[in-house]
Amino acid sequence: MGFLNIVFNTIKNINLFDLIDISIVAYALYKVYMLIKETRAEQLLKGILFMLFLMPISYLLNLTMVYSILKNTLTIGVLTIVILFQPEIRKALEHLGRSAFSDRNRYNKNYEYIKNDFIVEICKAIANMSNKNIGALIVIERNTKLGDIIESGTTINSKVKSELIETIFFPNSPLHDGAIVIKGGLIEAAGCFLPLSYQNIDKSLGTRHRAALGISEVSDSAVIVVSEETGIISLFVNGKITRNYDFEKLNSLLNRMFEYNSLKTSSFKGRVKGWIRGKVKNKHKE
Repeated sequence: MGFLNIVFNTIKNINLFDLIDISIVAYALYKVYMLIKETRAEQLLKGILFMLFLMPISYLLNLTMVYSILKNTLTIGVLTIVILFQPEIRKALEHLGRSAFSDRNRYNKNYEYIKNDFIVEICKAIANMSNKNIGALIVIERNTKLGDIIESGTTINSKVKSELIETIFFPNSPLHDGAIVIKGGLIEAAGCFLPLSYQNIDKSLGTRHRAALGISEVSDSAVIVVSEETGIISLFVNGKITRNYDFEKLNSLLNRMFEYNSLKTSSFKGRVKGWIRGKVKNKHKE
């Protein structure tokens, strides 16, 4: 009865700030669940929730040993969770970082000069390699910085040209086994090593696909793969794979993802200039 009295007294004394506090925590827990949904950590979370459900029941029924075991297990379990699920925790924190600062990163001055011409060059190379069944792996950086990935490869620092991409991935060339990383409309490096995914994927997909899935899980990059066996073009974004692209479909999707042409007019200064131009134009019409 003592436990129930504590619960009832707590409910009676709830005020507006308590409701706000509860709402924030509930929202945070919901976001955490959405981040780990369909991952290994989801099953662990269900086990923890079940243990939390059993704790008050064991307390009310005076199951002292059960209550003690559950309490101690949960205390030690926090450290165990951090160790076992470090990749999932890192992914969640990176996701939160992208959500909090994506708008700020989107208008980075480094991207103001970029046109979507580099996307056409990528798609031309991908289509040509697909027709010839030449395997390829291209990572296009977005908001999440890939400095550590770039450092693992050979520096190129060149404009994106379809001929250069095809040369890099030509069979038996020194860099054809790694990934190309494109940053700011430039080929930063080639022959880069990517983290492999531990997800269960189709057995017909090879190491390139698993590497593409791995980097898309820990960053917001757009990753393109050409299968060496079938020539099928796949796109990986945020840990998800879509397949069977052609030049037109891939070009259209990438242009929507990388709308660099509109960056200047999308910034605050650009919007002000656009508003002024609109006012001037309307005045002339009058």
